[in-house]
Amino acid sequence: MQTKVADQLAGPSSIPALVARARAAQREYERWTQHQVDMAVAAAGWAMIEPARNRELAERAVADTGIGNVDDKVRKNHRKTFGLLRDLQGAKSVGVISEDPERGLIEIARPVGVVCAITPSTNPGATPANKIINALKGRNAVIVAPSPKGWGTCARLIEFIEAQLLRVGAPRNLVQILPSPVSKQSTAELMRLCDLVVATGSQANVRAAYASGTPAFGVGAGNVAGIVDETADVALAADRILRSKTFDNATSCSSENSLVIVDAVRLPLLAALKARGAVMLDARQKATLQSLMWPDGRLSPAVIGQSAQVIAERAGWPDIAARNPRILMVEEDDVGREYPFSGEKLCPVLALYHASDFAHAAQVVERIYAFEGAGHSVGLHSALPDRALRLGLSLPVARVIVDQAHCIATGGSFDNGLPFSLSMGCGTWGKNNFSDNMNYRHYLNITRVSRPIREQVPSERDIFGAFFDQFGAA
Repeated sequence: MQTKVADQLAGPSSIPALVARARAAQREYERWTQHQVDMAVAAAGWAMIEPARNRELAERAVADTGIGNVDDKVRKNHRKTFGLLRDLQGAKSVGVISEDPERGLIEIARPVGVVCAITPSTNPGATPANKIINALKGRNAVIVAPSPKGWGTCARLIEFIEAQLLRVGAPRNLVQILPSPVSKQSTAELMRLCDLVVATGSQANVRAAYASGTPAFGVGAGNVAGIVDETADVALAADRILRSKTFDNATSCSSENSLVIVDAVRLPLLAALKARGAVMLDARQKATLQSLMWPDGRLSPAVIGQSAQVIAERAGWPDIAARNPRILMVEEDDVGREYPFSGEKLCPVLALYHASDFAHAAQVVERIYAFEGAGHSVGLHSALPDRALRLGLSLPVARVIVDQAHCIATGGSFDNGLPFSLSMGCGTWGKNNFSDNMNYRHYLNITRVSRPIREQVPSERDIFGAFFDQFGAA
């Protein structure tokens, strides 16, 4: 970039000029070979992963937004970026990427053009890095539109990326940021002028992306529920739940917000959670916490991304805060707007539900998702493999996460087969047009070459035989 990213200011003509620079850079980058593209991808990844830069970005993210935990953001920045680079290693994204002689088909990867990447304040480093790397893999230019709180962190990230891209000879302006101050109007203009929008963050941003007139991928609302059944290993389940619910102060859309516990294992699970630092609140404390968290019916910044200790202090519970709690738990028995603990909380507060058996637990989760969180994922701690399949066949979820720390596993992990991503599609259940973990293929156009093959026409019997046998040919 010709000037320091942080010195840019939005103006009436700045956004078309920004996109014009991106288009010029992308036209040059489009001519790069697979090896050159892979070097650009590695350069962008190293810009984030190098330890000193990683820590600077993590510290700045917490300082700028007041959300999350520095050490966890360092781990997230590294793990999510490193895992993504692992997924992309050897993946074809330039020229011919597959050939199927039997079907006479050849697939050719083509760029989508200029990508507008909408990113949230909860992940002002890791999420932009993920989208930038995926976009670069497809030979695209990318312009990031961060949340206003996360702008400084994102701008610094892009400075780091630009410096590394220059080392591999990439064209300037291949990766840019929407100038400050970011507004709904400037973001909307950017979305309108780009070729593809990828939106992560609030549902208002996602709906705006879908309404922009530009092709868009947006994610659904998080509000993950987990089930612990009577066959679960209680100690391991408690470890995994707390690891997930405390990571980065529960800022992830993949952190559990509700736990549905089968009655037969309820007492030992609660004992295991309490032994690991979870604190159960009574009815009076629950009412106080509800007033703190939703003072005007909307989730308060006073709790978003804060530790359980800070939340306890702000609720006026010095005795609980002195115990350095890891999470706060409340009993809940219903779902909906009048029961806000049934929704997403973005902090280490967990709602607990009773279930008489596994079938009842699945019904409770279905009710929760009818209110909020449909399409995202469900956690399961169980020794019975068929129960995961039952949930996958019946619940409105795109992922069933079995015996894992949910928020770490859902976006891909080195010990599961899901793609590393910070953008989880929620299908039509979550009003999305995809249900995958967003990955580099979403940043590609695919051209198909079709050649003639030997004609293969089925008989009428091949098509209708089973139908005629059962119902006749009337």
